[in-house]
Amino acid sequence: MLQQLGTTQATEGRVLVVDDDGEILSLVAKFLRANGFVVATARNGAEMKAQMQAAQPDLVVLDIMLPGTNGLDLCRSLRAESQVPVVMLTAKGDEIDRIVGLEVGADDYLPKPFNPRELLARIKAVLRRSRFADSAGAPGSGRLIEFDGWHLDTLKRELTDPTGVVVDLSSGEYDLLVTFLEAPQRVLSRDYLLDATKNRTLDVYDRSIDVQVSRLRRKIEAQGELIKTIRGAGYLFAASVRRK
Repeated sequence: MLQQLGTTQATEGRVLVVDDDGEILSLVAKFLRANGFVVATARNGAEMKAQMQAAQPDLVVLDIMLPGTNGLDLCRSLRAESQVPVVMLTAKGDEIDRIVGLEVGADDYLPKPFNPRELLARIKAVLRRSRFADSAGAPGSGRLIEFDGWHLDTLKRELTDPTGVVVDLSSGEYDLLVTFLEAPQRVLSRDYLLDATKNRTLDVYDRSIDVQVSRLRRKIEAQGELIKTIRGAGYLFAASVRRK
């Protein structure tokens, strides 16, 4: 049976969890509700489609292995008509499914079995990026971001240096820069940056974010230090940021 979303708005948002494993479905729904989300559940594609209309979730957690239409096909179909973020659940070690999932429009993936706290972190990171992109792309909301003479067009995902030259960024470098621009003059921990830039995996070390920061620094700090290292705490983006 479909479980409907309540009318009460949660602080964190509204999530639809799609999985045919009743135990996982119950545990994930309970955990997300305990962490401030309103949750709807579905066990197959038909229930998912019904919940998409009834619940209008902010994000979908979608298992690949479903009876009938599988999660990859459901994600592809969903992406053709909606930009709602999708976090896919895949079989442990099945890298091909993960790659295909991202190709058909998933925003992130998590292999089973997973730690519920990691799923929570990924959901929050995807929602944060999605909401930032929506606000950046809205008319009059400032899709163009300026800092220290640099310009970032969040719709084109294009970074221009103070002389007007376009600087190429990898997807990881872009996500990291956007995360800094969301919170200038604030200390961001390595854990926060890992989650926000989709670099959090079960076997990753904190220092992996240091490598990403170093690469970004080499591209944007020719004129001076923009990203400061705060010993024992993380990093701080020191430049003033404004939308245009």
